[in-house]
Amino acid sequence: MNKPFAITLNVGSSLANKTGTWRTFRPTYINRMPPCNNACPAGEDTQGWLFHAESGDYETAWRHLTEANPMPAVMGRVCYHPCEGACNRGQLDSAVGINSVERFLGDEAIKQGWAFPKPAAETGKRVMVVGAGPAGLSAAYQLRRMGHQVVIFEAGPVAGGMMRFGIPKYRLPREVLDAEVQRILDMGVEMRLNTKIDNLLHTMKDEKFDAAFLAVGAHIAKRTAIPAAESAKILDAVAVLRSMEGEDKPMLGRRVVVYGGGNTAIDVARTAKRLGAEEAIIVYRRTRDKMPAHDFEVEEALQEGVMMRWLSTIKQVGEGAIQVEKMVLDDNGKPVPTGEYDTLEADSVVLALGQDVDLGLLNGVPDLTFEDGVVKVGDNMMTGYPGIFAGGDMVPSDRTVTVGVGHGKLAARHIDAWLKGTSYVKPAKKEIATFDKLNTWYYTDADKTVRPMLDIIRRQSTFDEVQGGLNEDNALFEARRCLSCGNCFECDNCYGVCPDNAVIKLGPGKKFEFNYEYCKGCGVCVEECPCGAIKMEAEAT
Repeated sequence: MNKPFAITLNVGSSLANKTGTWRTFRPTYINRMPPCNNACPAGEDTQGWLFHAESGDYETAWRHLTEANPMPAVMGRVCYHPCEGACNRGQLDSAVGINSVERFLGDEAIKQGWAFPKPAAETGKRVMVVGAGPAGLSAAYQLRRMGHQVVIFEAGPVAGGMMRFGIPKYRLPREVLDAEVQRILDMGVEMRLNTKIDNLLHTMKDEKFDAAFLAVGAHIAKRTAIPAAESAKILDAVAVLRSMEGEDKPMLGRRVVVYGGGNTAIDVARTAKRLGAEEAIIVYRRTRDKMPAHDFEVEEALQEGVMMRWLSTIKQVGEGAIQVEKMVLDDNGKPVPTGEYDTLEADSVVLALGQDVDLGLLNGVPDLTFEDGVVKVGDNMMTGYPGIFAGGDMVPSDRTVTVGVGHGKLAARHIDAWLKGTSYVKPAKKEIATFDKLNTWYYTDADKTVRPMLDIIRRQSTFDEVQGGLNEDNALFEARRCLSCGNCFECDNCYGVCPDNAVIKLGPGKKFEFNYEYCKGCGVCVEECPCGAIKMEAEAT
């Protein structure tokens, strides 16, 4: 009896089995850009370090993370986590607690004493960094990794910049900041405290620096013309927060009014409550939804008893009281005065209207361009003077710790290339792994782990850290909520569903490839890939 036709064929040897000629589209494995990575101002490979964290390899995760950001314990406390706002999981249930896991890794590194390696080889090049804030420390770290000698000049008595003098202890404990700064210095970075640069070019020439990165923070408070009695007590927010680092705390009184609507205004009002103020009132000329302060900070302030006076402006400051004019929004949403006034009792008024940068160190430097009180730089972060680069608060940008860290990293790459006589070219940006490219029915529901908060009584009366961190169990759980958007995590779905057995497993960690002789382009693999790491492309004609 003749055997059935199918049995007589040797698999893989007959032209009858090679269905690849049927294809008009072919599947291709790709690596899309996760939206969390794309949203990070520091340029972290967020999904990359989460992958290691979810496997429980915390040190590898930390080392991967710190390739971009040397201060994860700081960032895990003060970053406003735009990565979480972009996280695709937020459209499924709630965003992955990326910032929480970052803080856990940073704290674990301090606890375990993990250190950065010193550079393998020295270049012999010297770079000066002016300012020991987030941008300056980030640049120093990256430049040192590249083998350059780095000296940081800091006008203040301690390092940290606005991380120390602009962020209260209840948000950023100083021992955490100190530990992460010291780790950078241990790489061989030199720090000169209490050293203000008055003439940049002279310092560069005298000490034979080959390049400079300027990262002076915005420490000068903006003022406004408000009629005031001679005895009126008017302070600026930067001075109040800075004085909290000394022995003599500011005397604000029992009733404190803060004028402004940014995060600094919130920080000062919350600080006033902790110093014993019975009333801390924020006066802001617009509505809450227009307030530049982050909403979660506003909410925390309200929980702590800070009061808000929306649509109001201060017209006059007297002794023990202020005159406030009510505002309304016009048809364009702009606040306009009404001519109606109220009187508020106030022992002191704190102005939180923004900050400027001291650009005195640039006196005598030719070919620089200034705009709105900052220095203009090119795409390579270099000013108009060759070899002088700038970032952080000194250039047009958002003023956050995360942005500063990103500027420092990018500037270091450009400085390194400039010292070598080349140019740094950013890699081409990949396609974003948007939510519509995912097949989320494969993922189970998993609610976000909420970080613990200090009780209200202690929050109002102490400078203990307000927000707690995750422990190892819930940090691991939170990391595993990552959907791995746009990048294969070897779930084997494509391998299992392919009707032609055209998917070849390359081994653990090596992912897959297609055997196009047998793939007929049905697209089932794309439809069943959870993370959107495969796409269909038209066959070349």
